[in-house]
Amino acid sequence: MPCLYITTNLNLDGVNTDLVFSEATTAVSKIIGKPEKFVMVILKSSVPISFEGNKEPAAYGEIVSMGGINKEVKRNLISTIGKILHSNLSIPRTRFFLKVFDTTAFSTNSKI
Repeated sequence: MPCLYITTNLNLDGVNTDLVFSEATTAVSKIIGKPEKFVMVILKSSVPISFEGNKEPAAYGEIVSMGGINKEVKRNLISTIGKILHSNLSIPRTRFFLKVFDTTAFSTNSKI
């Protein structure tokens, strides 16, 4: 089950975030290749974030998936989620950081 967790310093009280959830769910599903019914999206707002030394609108995200992640998928996720946050929440794409993690990348057979 892919899980996308987004934290932003914006106050989203009273903001309709439905498009963020639906667009992010669809994007993660298509890019990683998992059914939408298995995609979880969490959006947490009003978290103090300083980026580039200031507190202008910014976001940090993490996506964890059991498989389906490679370099091309990572690039596509970063670009697409950044576009979604920019178009729906006006967070500049240059003020968004996404950590991508595949839980199957470290199997018991891999050398550490």
